[in-house]
Amino acid sequence: MGSHPLNLAWRFLLELLSLGAMGYWGWTQHGETTRWLWAIGLPVVAAVLWGIFAVPNDPSRSGQAPIPTPGVIRLLLELAVFATAATLLNLSQRPFLVLILGIMVVLHYALSYDRILWLWRH
Repeated sequence: MGSHPLNLAWRFLLELLSLGAMGYWGWTQHGETTRWLWAIGLPVVAAVLWGIFAVPNDPSRSGQAPIPTPGVIRLLLELAVFATAATLLNLSQRPFLVLILGIMVVLHYALSYDRILWLWRH
């Protein structure tokens, strides 16, 4: 189920929403230069980390791992990105969006139990 195309699309959507939440929070910061740095820099850093730290032969990804990472570390990285997005939405006074994102993440991982087990073993 974790590698099902619909679940992969769901995870991609969650990633984009998380990056968008980070950018939104950055844009709410004061100072013209600071606003641009946070709004662009934070999502870029998160996307780079998401892209380069991978478990070799992960069936839900290309199988390539620029920086080979244990499955548990990869799972923690994913959770950290989602938790950071939720926290920043909360700091931006968007509790309803925090709730929606949280429900979507929990549903995704509930449907991806086989992938979680695979990550735990690798």
